[in-house]
Amino acid sequence: MSRIASIHSFRGGTGKSNVSANISAQAAIAGKRVAVVDTDIQSPGIHVLCGFGQDIPGNTLNDYLYGQCAIVDAAHDVTEQVGITGGGGGQMFLVPSSMKAGDIAKVLRQGYDVEVLNDGFRDLIQGLDLDLLVIDTHPGLNEETLLSITISDVLLLLMRPDKQDYQGTAVTIDVARRLEVPDLVVLLNKVPEGVPLDGLIQQVSETYDADVLGALPLSDEVASNASGSLFSLTRPDHPWSQTVISVAHRVMG
Repeated sequence: MSRIASIHSFRGGTGKSNVSANISAQAAIAGKRVAVVDTDIQSPGIHVLCGFGQDIPGNTLNDYLYGQCAIVDAAHDVTEQVGITGGGGGQMFLVPSSMKAGDIAKVLRQGYDVEVLNDGFRDLIQGLDLDLLVIDTHPGLNEETLLSITISDVLLLLMRPDKQDYQGTAVTIDVARRLEVPDLVVLLNKVPEGVPLDGLIQQVSETYDADVLGALPLSDEVASNASGSLFSLTRPDHPWSQTVISVAHRVMG
């Protein structure tokens, strides 16, 4: 049975796309057929982590939203491109958003029908026979975000340990509980060196009465990777990667 996971943050800059891509890759390594959809249409970026430049070949999510292709025709098989090898049988697909200025301006000017996006998620699961659909959301709370939260089996909220993220995450958690998300979990990211991780995890868990899956350190090694590859694939033994792998297995259910 397929699962839908939304990876969300109240503010930008939390590393949401990086975590989304690495979780998707780890699910594929575990033998799952997984697709990640970049619904941050106003400021897309996950395609870079999957080896694409600014000019993405073929169709994008924008083409689907405006009726120019089926959503399965906007899905790119990136399994080998991101470096997933071995005989596990899993596959990773990416539905990227366009980086063309005209396409982004069109979305900002005209918007799009979120019901079309909802239908696309269902068609993608069926068309690609997915085990897991990962939705890389647009930060904040808007119509698209509420849609993805509503249809998700698991909502992973990514936050940094600062006051703005604490407040924004509290609002998001309240909304998610009102929408009765089956599985709501939190992941801390970019935790500064010297902060006791266990104490921070306990504090956040008690603050939100939520399951905190871990804390990703603010790592110079991850930062120096500079979106050049999926860090959990190139450095699987690194503490950052080990936490992401653990989170991926929770997301897979």
